[in-house]
Amino acid sequence: MTIGIPDFQSLFKNKIPQIMTSLLVLLIALAPIPALAEEAPALNSGDTAWMLTATALVLFMTIPGLSLFYAGMVRSKNVLSVLMQCFAITSLMTVLWAVYAYSIAFGGDGAFWGGLDKMFLKGVGVDSLSGTIPETVFMTFQMTFAIITPALIVGAFAERMKFSAMLVFMAIWVTIVYAPICHWVWGGGGWLGNKGILDFAGGTVVHINAGMAGLVACIMLGKRSGYPTTAMPPHNLGLTLMGASMLWVGWFGFNAGSELAADGVAGMAMAVTQIATAGAALAWMMIEWMTHGKPSVLGIASGAVSGLVAITPASGAVGPMGALAIGLAAGAICFFSATTLKRALGYDDSLDVFGIHAVGGIVGAVLTGVFCAESLGGAGFGGDITSIGGQVMVQCTGVFATVVYTGVVSAIILKVLDGIMGLRVTEDEENEGLDLASHNERGYII
Repeated sequence: MTIGIPDFQSLFKNKIPQIMTSLLVLLIALAPIPALAEEAPALNSGDTAWMLTATALVLFMTIPGLSLFYAGMVRSKNVLSVLMQCFAITSLMTVLWAVYAYSIAFGGDGAFWGGLDKMFLKGVGVDSLSGTIPETVFMTFQMTFAIITPALIVGAFAERMKFSAMLVFMAIWVTIVYAPICHWVWGGGGWLGNKGILDFAGGTVVHINAGMAGLVACIMLGKRSGYPTTAMPPHNLGLTLMGASMLWVGWFGFNAGSELAADGVAGMAMAVTQIATAGAALAWMMIEWMTHGKPSVLGIASGAVSGLVAITPASGAVGPMGALAIGLAAGAICFFSATTLKRALGYDDSLDVFGIHAVGGIVGAVLTGVFCAESLGGAGFGGDITSIGGQVMVQCTGVFATVVYTGVVSAIILKVLDGIMGLRVTEDEENEGLDLASHNERGYII
């Protein structure tokens, strides 16, 4: 019997494809998986176009919106003074923001301030990005917030503060109050942001901040000569209503622009802003109608602004029905704050900055913690928060921190300035009117 010898060459040749395939699979399985490179952010022209528009809208809120809103409510002899204050603040804040305040707010990732790495806008060039938009656009958008916040304070001490003292106070205030609080909430590493606070467009940063500073300022300056026994009616409510209308339109840039993108969140922010504002205007009007017998132009305009203020922190977190609830609450609560509370405590907040902005901001900030819940139509909680109670606690922490810090530091700044240069015009200058006394001009025809 003959034993055949296997044809190893033929056998090996037939198995080569299988062997090679097996080796390839083995090599792939054993090879280390390289880390995927993180995709670099790229400029989005749609987002950029929207943010350019939103930035212009927010600037429009201060000049001319807020300027006219305030100018119509003061007496005719002080019209130019409030217009001048808003215009000068716009110019001053622009320069300070570019030189150092932007860096304090957004230049680093500290818990309490951003540092000075971006002083003189270092590194903010044509090619630098902030997300999907140029950093120049982001910087200018945030600049418009730094402009309107101190301008809001003007309404609290209108008709009695020295122009020079006002300028110095605002310069110091934006440096050690506004810019740090802005970093706490919106800057990288800010302690309130890390806690999960929801402040989409500035309930704490802008409105509570300005409202508390305004309350401190009006108390420390004292009441206007003749207040409250002398009638001091608004000289032109047509200007006030036009200013309020401009604020309403410009606020879409304020809230929808804070998404920093042209997307669904921006669309929802616009929708809830409109709904809350309308609800607050109607609530204020109806309560005033029932209380005083007639609805007023000043009342419905004030109600609309209270709704705009209250929806500001919530605009990126709540749904339409949550926005309506916030608006109705803000209109009612701010009405009583600007009337009953103001009379009871006796402070002379000339144009109700505290009653509308601080109180409206507090209402909006707290209710954001409620209506952000997905079960109530909201977008969900911030950070690692898992309940309405937890979110409300964080919102209250932000409110408390802002109220205390702003109140105390504003009082210190004003006290020091009063000792150095004086805060208030003389009684003769106040009676003459600040248009002539401070600027040697008249804003009306005799």
